[in-house]
Amino acid sequence: MQSSVLCQWLAPLWNALCRWYDASVLARLIRGIGAGIRAWCDGSALFHFAAREGTLTRAWPDSLLCRVLTFLLNIPTRLVQLIYEKCRTAFEGSFFAQLAFGIVESTPLAVAWLMLVVMVIPFKYWNNAYSLAGFILCFILAIFAGTRQKGWKLDLAAIGPWLVAFAGMVMVSWPLSAYSSQSARFLLYHVTCMLCVVVIVSTVERRDQLVRLMGAASLALGVMSISGFYQRANGIRINPSYVDMTLYKDMPGRVYAFYENPNTFAEVLLLLIPVAVALMLCSKGWFGRFLGFFSAALGCAAMIMTYSRASWLGLGVAVLVFLLLWKRKLIPAMIAVAVAALPFLPDVVFNRLINMFNLSDSSTSSRFPLYYAAGEFLMQRPLLGAGLGSDAVRSAISDLNLFHGNDHFVHCHNTYLQIWCETGLVGIVSFVGGVLWTIKQGIRAVARSACHHQTRLAIIGGAAALAGSLVCGLADYLWNYPRVMLIFWFVCAIVVAGIRLAAREGKESILCAE
Repeated sequence: MQSSVLCQWLAPLWNALCRWYDASVLARLIRGIGAGIRAWCDGSALFHFAAREGTLTRAWPDSLLCRVLTFLLNIPTRLVQLIYEKCRTAFEGSFFAQLAFGIVESTPLAVAWLMLVVMVIPFKYWNNAYSLAGFILCFILAIFAGTRQKGWKLDLAAIGPWLVAFAGMVMVSWPLSAYSSQSARFLLYHVTCMLCVVVIVSTVERRDQLVRLMGAASLALGVMSISGFYQRANGIRINPSYVDMTLYKDMPGRVYAFYENPNTFAEVLLLLIPVAVALMLCSKGWFGRFLGFFSAALGCAAMIMTYSRASWLGLGVAVLVFLLLWKRKLIPAMIAVAVAALPFLPDVVFNRLINMFNLSDSSTSSRFPLYYAAGEFLMQRPLLGAGLGSDAVRSAISDLNLFHGNDHFVHCHNTYLQIWCETGLVGIVSFVGGVLWTIKQGIRAVARSACHHQTRLAIIGGAAALAGSLVCGLADYLWNYPRVMLIFWFVCAIVVAGIRLAAREGKESILCAE
């Protein structure tokens, strides 16, 4: 393209336009707004809080609890390492042993393929036992991955105190459940997510492994978005339970692709689009850049066709956080483009936006009886909750006759209320603390100059997705489908693995400087 006649003809015109823009009032205005935002960010208490490393974070790696839990988790790994030390000669001389070591030491690649399969299986063929079995296998591979690396271990210190506390509260919520038989299968869903986080954080040792995980997520995003377009092309029957037909008479059917519910599909898109954008910006080769751009573009178009307003709002917040961590000076331009694009939106999309807080919309008004029932339940059982899983919460609210809406109670339609109702006060505090801790540590990691470009963007993409999902969770329960819960923790694990790599890169740069 650079050597083409067209490019040589357009280059002077483009340069003239750039010079005109740089000298324009609009450019000076945007630069001034950007400088003001940067000054506010640099002097704000929020950014000082994000930059400060808390006492709990500093104390966690050397704490007795962390050391005990790490020791117990790594008993199988230590046994495998001892066997290898005793039989080193036999292992080193065996072709099949070397082949096995090569396989188990590629655990992050296995996780990437597993997550790709998990995300693209259609709903009617899906079984949550697939993801559990897959991550049990990956956990076994992770145990053997450190056989030849002396001192290698499954890393709980990097996961942090808040996420470990939430995992502990989940484990406790099952035996304390008022409906333990209904909570049992939900415990397995959570265990799958715990294995996902531990395996990814512990086995990602290089940037290329992190990029492969992002590539698998982006490829899955592209495939499911194409499925959404195919679904729209073939026509979708309008489901009255998803749309207020009195307000949106001309609204087409909402796309849901491989997932049963359009809101669920939108939540998956929300989690994956920032990761795909990060892949596009950090890839060195053309394939990664194309995959990231293609998947993100299709994902945004599919997001519009879901007509999921909470996810739209969450994606907007994710874009803002992404730019805030990547290039803050682009925020004013992004706001200007968003405002300028409003008149060009399709009528259905514009009507959905302006009716977001319209209480006459049945989709909005139907949530308030759910919130009221959850609030009434929490007033009676705030500390322990009903027990793990939406089934336990539904049974508890039914037994206490707390729900008085027109429809039946499925879940709280709010991530925070639902988690509180399931795991109690300690559970919701540790969950919110864990996700905010992850985002905060990500901000600290990308602020370090020693952080590599690819690691930095992986953290930014994942942190932006988590921030957007926290906002979306105010109006939707993201974990209504266990697959979405697994994707949420997969993205969280990418961020934590990136933070761990960034810390290692910082130490290496210090050693090189010395």
